[in-house]
Amino acid sequence: MDEKQSQPQVEIAIDAPGEPTQPHSQPNFIVVKQSLLLVLSKFHAGYFRISLSLCSQALLWKTLGEPIRDAHAFRQVFSMIPPTAFVLLWSLSLFTLLSQSLLYFLRCLFHFEMVKADFLHHVGVNYLFAPWISWLLLLLSSPFMAPSTIYYQVLCCALLIPVVVLDVKIYGQWFTKGPWLLSTMANPTSQLSVIGNLVGAQAAAQMGWSEGALFMFSLGLIHYLVLFVTLYQRLSGSNSLPVMLRPTFFLFIGAPSMASFAWHSISGKFDVPSKMLFFLSLFLFVSLICRPTLFKRSMKKFSVAWWAYSFPLTVLALTSIEYAQEVKGGEAHALMLLLIVASVLVTLILMVITALRTNMMLPSSSNPLQSPVSSGTATSASVG
Repeated sequence: MDEKQSQPQVEIAIDAPGEPTQPHSQPNFIVVKQSLLLVLSKFHAGYFRISLSLCSQALLWKTLGEPIRDAHAFRQVFSMIPPTAFVLLWSLSLFTLLSQSLLYFLRCLFHFEMVKADFLHHVGVNYLFAPWISWLLLLLSSPFMAPSTIYYQVLCCALLIPVVVLDVKIYGQWFTKGPWLLSTMANPTSQLSVIGNLVGAQAAAQMGWSEGALFMFSLGLIHYLVLFVTLYQRLSGSNSLPVMLRPTFFLFIGAPSMASFAWHSISGKFDVPSKMLFFLSLFLFVSLICRPTLFKRSMKKFSVAWWAYSFPLTVLALTSIEYAQEVKGGEAHALMLLLIVASVLVTLILMVITALRTNMMLPSSSNPLQSPVSSGTATSASVG
């Protein structure tokens, strides 16, 4: 009896310590690597809209901090903002953009098939312009480099090359039709390709490269006219995009606003073409905010698509600054103040919500290695 009772005791003594030690047999770096791969599998190009918003906000603050003659009372209010606040915002934008660029670079290394899926997706391919636009905006708002320096010019050229390459790819496919026929592939995010050219025109104009600025501006404006007419004819509102992507309708404001801002830099004054483009932006802005029910369903659950509100509104506020400076009227400066406050508040609210709901930033998936642009409507929502 004693021998029979001792056998299970021996078995328990051997097996018990072995079971809990198995999970700890894997090194910590393997767990970290698996977590990193999981993040990279879900980090698509659409997340660059965060850096796009922050970098445009940095350019807005830099513009407000520039000294001007005969400043209106509303404009003098912003002179009380300490320069340190702008430097902190610019540094935050730089850190965010560097982090996102590094993540997407690692995604290219470890999940190239997903990057290819982004490239072939009718929404995801447009957000490939976003990192280059963000870097150009960050360069335009830099407090450390002047446009006349050689470092500024070299960086600007290096950032413009990918924009032109993507132009050749996308616009070339539109011309040659095939599966990339514009009438079937166009969506509000397609305007990011136009915005990329217009930001490039702004950067070239700041460096004094008038011919290069006109080249980029004409390339962006002509394609904007074609794209705007195409979208105007085929978009019926709710059934053209998934519900989560409806905030991207605000990109309708971003393209003409950026065109107005860029043409002001090219011509040297806020003339009639700049005013016409600014008024078009205002009309589109009013048209969108008068239809809150269009965005009601997309606001029920937080997603990175919410950041689509910030960038177009910031560019519109930027353009309103130049318009108010040209008109020099109280009404124009009141409009400028209203748009600037709205832009800053929207950006701050999005930053707070994003910080509080970081766990909701990456889409959940049953297969962690599945690309977010690999299946239907749900993938469009995650990319857009």
